Amino acid sequence: MIRPDAGLALLFTPPFDQSVKDPGYIKGYPPGLRENGGQYSHAAMWTILAKARLGDGDGAQALFALINPINHALTPQAAMRYKVEPYVIAADVYSTAPHEGRGGWTWYTGSAAWMYRAGIEGLLGLTRAGDNLIFDPCFPKAWPQISASLGQAAARCDITIRNPNQTGHGVAAAFLNGAAMPVVDGKLTLLKTAVQGQLEILLV
Repeated sequence: MIRPDAGLALLFTPPFDQSVKDPGYIKGYPPGLRENGGQYSHAAMWTILAKARLGDGDGAQALFALINPINHALTPQAAMRYKVEPYVIAADVYSTAPHEGRGGWTWYTGSAAWMYRAGIEGLLGLTRAGDNLIFDPCFPKAWPQISASLGQAAARCDITIRNPNQTGHGVAAAFLNGAAMPVVDGKLTLLKTAVQGQLEILLV
């Protein structure tokens, strides 16, 4: 259902067209449009998060790049095919001719927030749980490191996650302003009020 050649992550395939049983409202859309076998961006973002939680950083980043609207408008021809703004997420992308690759419903989709979460919570691995911040990164094995800056009220924390053994996931050690922090089950959990200054995370 992932079609790298077309830049699509389909909800399902093939789309409904002529069927004895009625699948519901999705059959009201032409085959390959919106929920009827097109790319439904909410589900695509959830797939990125699933890949990250399974430890597949290469797959998570590849799908993130595949869906990224900027990558659908790198040439004039690609932009004409996409037909919508390349700086916002489209709720859906059509999968069948003559509309294959055409985006729909921009500016009106919760999948934009889910893409943000896929990047922050999936690849960077930063989630908030009550008063805690949990670090559980999962990014491509070939990336030597990633960096981020976290702002909370008046506090700031510069985060560097190093990947010396090209695993892309699994926290081995962490240092907050030079002091070693406890790591449990490959994850780092810190009180959010304590996360300021310099945080260095080493992957296994």
